[in-house]
Amino acid sequence: MRMTVFGVGYLGATHAACMAELGHEVLGVDVDETKIERLRRGEVPFYEPGLPEILMQHVNSGRLRFTMDYGEAAEFADLHFIGVGTPQRKGEFAADTSYVKDVIARLSPLLSADAVVVGKSTVPVGTASSLQEIADSHAPDGVRVEVVWNPEFLREGFAVADTLTPDRIVIGLADGEGSQGFARVALEKAYAPILASNPCPVVVTDLATAELVKVAANAFLATKISFINAVSEVCEASGADVTVLADAIGMDPRIGRRFLNAGLGFGGGCLPKDIRAFMARAGELGADEAMAFLREVDSINMRRRERMVEVTVEACAGTLIGKSIAVLGAAFKPHSDDVRDSPALHVAGMLSLKGASAVVHDPQALGNARALFPTLAYADTALAACEGADVVLVATEWPEFIELDPLAVTEVARGRVLLDGRNCMPAERWRAAGWKYRALGRGAF
Repeated sequence: MRMTVFGVGYLGATHAACMAELGHEVLGVDVDETKIERLRRGEVPFYEPGLPEILMQHVNSGRLRFTMDYGEAAEFADLHFIGVGTPQRKGEFAADTSYVKDVIARLSPLLSADAVVVGKSTVPVGTASSLQEIADSHAPDGVRVEVVWNPEFLREGFAVADTLTPDRIVIGLADGEGSQGFARVALEKAYAPILASNPCPVVVTDLATAELVKVAANAFLATKISFINAVSEVCEASGADVTVLADAIGMDPRIGRRFLNAGLGFGGGCLPKDIRAFMARAGELGADEAMAFLREVDSINMRRRERMVEVTVEACAGTLIGKSIAVLGAAFKPHSDDVRDSPALHVAGMLSLKGASAVVHDPQALGNARALFPTLAYADTALAACEGADVVLVATEWPEFIELDPLAVTEVARGRVLLDGRNCMPAERWRAAGWKYRALGRGAF
């Protein structure tokens, strides 16, 4: 098939490259000239394992191209995916859907034949219907544009596998499950190579349900993470061990162990903004009380960062002035260079404001971190960050941090205190090397 992908950031570039991998001819479209030029050269402008190889392969084969020309895109295909951003509005909880609306308004007048526009961006429920109105009012006479919703479920660091071998595909159509129109046929054809090699459930539903699936999933995951972090506060107060507790309750198949790792909490470009947008949209629909608990989920999550700073102050005998803190991690999660709403960087910034010299290292996110927090100090290696440090704080659970040799760190650090912000480090190995160890939810040193 021929298809376009509007917005070639993290979501769009991944989707475009993976669709080319499935055998389709794909045209990526964006308004950012620098981004387009890099992608044309086969360069991925962000870190995502496995994506550079696929992108380069299909740029070289000609199956994947990139443009800024909406007219070219309109003529190229009749199946158009939208993967532009829906960031949180400044000063509000609500999502900004203006970029999605702009794509529809610019593309629709240029179409010369019936087309399907497939939303993949995470949007407030009801957005698809409003986009259909925009398409209807802008499309030429006699041209039918059908807006459908096909939410993404990508995990940063695993986006290629999540696209090519998904655990489910959700398709939202105006007429719901009973629809047999050209939009459903087009999407089934687009995903046929996936279903042929890796059958997975395909959920065909109405537009509103499809829009809600992704944000509801993120709200649930955020709630699970904040739950165990709230319990970890009780564990600290009572002397209990949150990791053992999480293991025990995670053995219940109704609960499961995943996302029960107490620590600094969640960040990134999805969970924080999505739960806030969910609250805002529920309020607009008159169902604000139903999602009121998400305010506490958000509050618990942000409180973890403050608690980590408090623990660091305690480890430094009550003051951070003149102290050097090695902060290992800048990305909001491992296997990513994404520093949006990163707990690690947030903590580093707060430590600096309290008088500490915070030296940050991350295997992939240093460039993005420097751009966002230029006043912090940065090191090219973990050991360099630890040089002269009074405290070593692990803020992102990169494998290379977990595998650090305590004796090697001992040779360069000034202090012997390890703060485990992710409950990921081998505590006994560090204690055996003469270090004091402290993790959130596991009591005092």
